[in-house]
Amino acid sequence: MWRATVLTLFPGFFPGPLGFSLAGDARDRAVWDVETVDIRDHGIGRHRAVDDTPAGGGPGMVIRADVVAASLDASIAPDDPRPRLFMSPRGKPLTQARVRSLASGDGVVILCGRFEGVDERVIAARGLEEVSIGDYVLSGGEIAALVLLDACVRLLPGVMGAQASGVDESFENDLLEYPQYTRPRHFEGQDIPPTLLSGDHGKIAAWRRAEALAVTRARRPDLLTNRRTDAD
Repeated sequence: MWRATVLTLFPGFFPGPLGFSLAGDARDRAVWDVETVDIRDHGIGRHRAVDDTPAGGGPGMVIRADVVAASLDASIAPDDPRPRLFMSPRGKPLTQARVRSLASGDGVVILCGRFEGVDERVIAARGLEEVSIGDYVLSGGEIAALVLLDACVRLLPGVMGAQASGVDESFENDLLEYPQYTRPRHFEGQDIPPTLLSGDHGKIAAWRRAEALAVTRARRPDLLTNRRTDAD
């Protein structure tokens, strides 16, 4: 079973939307599972404090290093092989290649931050890998963790109806996905491209590749640069 352990101040976020549809069905079949660790259980004092003011001054609060360390140490064995991730806007951008790598392993451990972030010392001391899902800031790491988990879970064997369904999706082979069509054949003056109705699989494959390249060139030309760089 692929296992996710999420350390958070808000365990109620999980499994959240991952309890529905294909991911939810796969969880019911024990293909994967997610457990939560409430960081506040390791808070300081009678009020279970988890944060304090930033050293050097400034707005907001920072989650304490000792609280995070205690949460990790109490819930994750030292020899646990799963990557330890920290969802952070300053992290390395999450890519489909990284998702595939994570999905092929035993699972993940994810720390979700809040407030102004987490004390830098625990990030280094516990070997946390910072991961970002985009160039924007969320209220906390929980939604970002759900995004990462959804991207991984759908790639697990037995989750999607047909394993081949993910081969031509966006970001596979550094291309965006080609346009998709279905019935009705005619819709508000627009028709399905004739090539897709031809029955000629070679022509259909060529059309889809050309469209994928055109869409990528128009919307994400940086992906084509990556393809050239990888080929060099």
